[in-house]
Amino acid sequence: MPQYLLSVWHEGDYPEPDSEEMQKTFAAVDAFNAELSGSGQWVFAGGLHPASTATVVTGRGSDDPVLTDGPFAETKEQMGGFWVIRAADLDEALDWARRGSDACGGPVEVRPFQDEPES
Repeated sequence: MPQYLLSVWHEGDYPEPDSEEMQKTFAAVDAFNAELSGSGQWVFAGGLHPASTATVVTGRGSDDPVLTDGPFAETKEQMGGFWVIRAADLDEALDWARRGSDACGGPVEVRPFQDEPES
C-alpha cells in the first residue's frame, strides 16, 4: 500500500503550550492520532519544535560541512509536524489530511513517497 507524508504547516510562532487554545488543539490531535492508529494506516508521526531551533547542514562533498542556524526556507510558513500513513490511493490520503487539518487547525500538505526500486 502506498505511503504518504501529511505535513502540518504553521505561520509564525506557536501559541504558548499551556494556553487554552493549544490545549484544545492537543486534545483534537490526540483524538485524530487515536483514530488514525486504530485504522491500521498509521506508520509514524511527530510534532516539531519551532523552525527557529533548526540547524541546516550543507555538506558540499567535503569533510567540513557548513552549519547554519535557523530554518532552511526563508518563509513565514514552516512545517510544524507530520504524519506518515499508508493509504490505498491519493483520495484516501486526502481524506485523512482533511481530518488532520480539522484537528490541528492548519493546512496539511499531502505528498506521496517515491516507489522503492525493485531488486
